[in-house]
Amino acid sequence: MDVSALLNKAEKKLSGVHPVVAEKARQLIEKAYAEGIPIIITQGLRTIKEQNRLYEQGRTKPGKIVTNARGGYSYHNFGLAFDFCVCDVVKGNLVPNWKVDHRWIRVGQIGKSLGLEWGGEWKGFKDYPHFQYTFGLSLAQLRSGKKPPIARVTKR
Repeated sequence: MDVSALLNKAEKKLSGVHPVVAEKARQLIEKAYAEGIPIIITQGLRTIKEQNRLYEQGRTKPGKIVTNARGGYSYHNFGLAFDFCVCDVVKGNLVPNWKVDHRWIRVGQIGKSLGLEWGGEWKGFKDYPHFQYTFGLSLAQLRSGKKPPIARVTKR
């Protein structure tokens, strides 16, 4: 699996994500790959309805709790966040590996070097697969209609 395949795979998940955030995700993929850590983007923009469904998991629906954010209380809902997974390569195929190890920590460090906030460093609920770039906007500001700056990023 080469880096261009990882980047191509990411594009669908990055649809609807703010262009600056999407470009940071692409840079993360490239930098992690250069260090021998293949990652995939697993989630980008999430609707309020999707967020509420995730919030119900482990509360009113079966499964383990995966988020503390209701709809409108996640940067995913505004296209300012994405999730990733470290992968193993088995017989030429990517296999997601959700066990947090030194590779996850390294990807967190790489993301931070790109200016991203990493959920793996949050107090309380650690969200290792999560990165966000908020442009300094709070969720309350975003819910009230404030928008991040419009940016044009040159696609490769």
